[in-house]
Amino acid sequence: MALLVHFLACAFGVGSWVAVNGLWVELPLIVNALPEGWDLPSYLTVIIQLANVGPLLVTLMHKLYPGCLKEYIVIYSILSIGVLSCILLAFFWDRTTIFIGASRSTAFFIITFFLSLVDCTSSVTFLPFMMQLPAKYITTYYIGEGLSGFIPGVVALAQGVGMAKCVNSSETAGNHTGSLHTEYLPPNFSTEVFFFILAAMMCISMAAFVALNRLPRTYELSTENLVQDTVVSVSSYLDNSGADLDGGSVKNNGEAVAQGRHLVAKPSVYQLTFIYFLVVWVNSATNGLLPSVQTYSCMPYGNLAYHLSAALASVANPVACTLAMFIQNRSLVFLGLLAVVGTGFGSYNMAMAAMSPCPLLHGSAVGEAIIVLSWLFFTGTLSYVKVMVGVILRDRSHNALVWCGAATQMGSLVGSVIMFPLVNIYQFFKSGDFCNTECPL
Repeated sequence: MALLVHFLACAFGVGSWVAVNGLWVELPLIVNALPEGWDLPSYLTVIIQLANVGPLLVTLMHKLYPGCLKEYIVIYSILSIGVLSCILLAFFWDRTTIFIGASRSTAFFIITFFLSLVDCTSSVTFLPFMMQLPAKYITTYYIGEGLSGFIPGVVALAQGVGMAKCVNSSETAGNHTGSLHTEYLPPNFSTEVFFFILAAMMCISMAAFVALNRLPRTYELSTENLVQDTVVSVSSYLDNSGADLDGGSVKNNGEAVAQGRHLVAKPSVYQLTFIYFLVVWVNSATNGLLPSVQTYSCMPYGNLAYHLSAALASVANPVACTLAMFIQNRSLVFLGLLAVVGTGFGSYNMAMAAMSPCPLLHGSAVGEAIIVLSWLFFTGTLSYVKVMVGVILRDRSHNALVWCGAATQMGSLVGSVIMFPLVNIYQFFKSGDFCNTECPL
């Protein structure tokens, strides 16, 4: 039974961000077909942030009307919207309309908003729902959340998204004296098929939620509590047996259980402040600041470096979550130091993006290896921090997880808002053709 619940929790977590992650990995194909071209990612960033109205409303409902909002109804609703939106996207993603005298991807923008609404709202509904299950399933849920980025990335790699080759611009003229340029190869299957795969993953997530919502949780929870209460009662009796024999008062079972529940000390106000700061910062870095410039930090080293960084970074997320199942360290000092280490790798990635199209060790295998490993460790270390913070807050209260989700979205919003003008308005980061870029030694 426990193994089945682990599987369902993982499948449920996959539906958290699979739609938006799928859109990001498919962008290299979409931008070539829609009129916005390479401006499309900036539009997508704005749309995702507008969709934060979903978690904002959920958080306000919890604050203003405690206990009135039924989370399972919200989850049923958003998963249904997610499935329908993915199907509609497969049929209408390339439909355009004339707006203010120009061709616009109206259908794509509208459907993307609803997909973003689903994923953003999942941050403040999925985790609180998982609190109804024993704490060990929280980590499994995070593994599923990590797979929501890994699986679309693997599918995109199989599709051939972004695969390119260097071609002589005058090959068609029968000579080889022209300059090189990058030419993208056609995909192995269409964008429509990719969106249907996303719809299928959303359906699996919904089926997992239906099963989890109907599980006989009372039995499983009571079993876990029975074991804990028994251990607490026995240890309490042994610790106090001498006092009892000397005429001291005997503690009843309820007092022993209450004492046992406080064996893991709850964080203080200052510790909670630090925890929520970690949540905001880690999600700002992993969901806003660095993803906006991954292309600029990796593409100067070549297409292979970019794809390895994207794929291995996606793998690092569920691996870190799996590691957290077996090696749990709740020390805030340790988590703080780990966050600093992850930030160091992220700083290197940001520095290479700022130096684009000529970063350090450009054109060398060492440079490629370093940037790939930097993205791998950046994602892995901060993913572990996110998991452990979620476990700590789960043990505190239901509202703690709700505010954890809200802090997650706030961090993502802050990171995106900071990077949008730097990338799209001030053009602080420069792109370049890998096949045709000459950098000074």
